Amino acid sequence: MRLNGRHTAGASQLPALRVWAICLLLLSVVAMSPAPARAAPSQAAATTHVYLLRGVLNIFSLGLDTIGARLQAQGIPVTVANFVSWSSLADEAATEYRAGRIKTIVLVGHSSGATALPDMIAKLNHLGVPVKLAIGLDSVFKTKLSTGADRYINIYIGDGPGEPVRAAAGLRGKLDNVDVRGSGVGHITIDKNEAIQRRVIAEIDAAIARSRGPAVQIAEPAAAPRAARAAAATAPARN
Repeated sequence: MRLNGRHTAGASQLPALRVWAICLLLLSVVAMSPAPARAAPSQAAATTHVYLLRGVLNIFSLGLDTIGARLQAQGIPVTVANFVSWSSLADEAATEYRAGRIKTIVLVGHSSGATALPDMIAKLNHLGVPVKLAIGLDSVFKTKLSTGADRYINIYIGDGPGEPVRAAAGLRGKLDNVDVRGSGVGHITIDKNEAIQRRVIAEIDAAIARSRGPAVQIAEPAAAPRAARAAAATAPARN
């Protein structure tokens, strides 16, 4: 009876042992499986640098930090700094551009940081460095853009402290003034507004996509000269 009892107890334990064995096998498979890899950033994203300029006191433009974190998650290098650093940041960007480590430069500023953008663009242009895109969020002083980025977007609150950016004579590049009055955002919240942040990031993504465009093709000779050459080749020779 004892032998039968032992045999019966052992048999009753077999299903439990099988369950434990299956669990251990599954755990080992999970442990050995590689973690899902993040998609590597594109070369255009990796060679882009976005400079985000905060406004006064560094405490009213913290939405730029959120934008910067989202861009970094996409593999886009960023620098977030106070607007008073715009000149040294321009020197830094020029050095990186000449070394080939940066190919696409994007500038974003809020409040006084937006007001500083035309000065930073002018210095970069003077140093021979192009600016692909600049986005200002509610510049608080009258601003004139005399030298340009490929595109400059000024998002401002028309019935608030923000000002439209004026184009000076001979401006190169495209200037867009976007009035967001009535959208519920204020001067202190425009950089933190989810819709505005999405707009800024979408514009940056689009600029990076444009930088991956095909190289400019060398123009073929005009049709008229080509036809003239063909006519000359078939004309009878003169003695």
